[in-house]
Amino acid sequence: MQRRDKILLEKIISEIDIAFEMLENADLTIFLGDEKLKRAVGMTVINIGELVKNISDELRSEHSEVPWKAVAGMRDIAAHKYQTLRMEDVYNTVLIDFPDLKNTLLKILEEYINNDQI
Repeated sequence: MQRRDKILLEKIISEIDIAFEMLENADLTIFLGDEKLKRAVGMTVINIGELVKNISDELRSEHSEVPWKAVAGMRDIAAHKYQTLRMEDVYNTVLIDFPDLKNTLLKILEEYINNDQI
């Protein structure tokens, strides 16, 4: 793993944690009613997608279990079609998809650290 990839993975994990912190105990109704929260979480989704786009092709190939294209695609939708973006999808992505993504990225980091490949 390239050092740059390690830094990017750590930043993605940090952004996921930030999204969780922002949502705290907000249910969907609270989330949908809070414009600042929607925009902040939406921006975090964009940040994650942008970071994913910078992961090396080598790491993407080695870890095809990560839905790299889907994460980057969510970023594109959030960034370019914000007015038609379903905020329910953003909320569900953070609460349902991000935990699995975080766990997978942590395993990748652990694997490379244990093998002294960084």
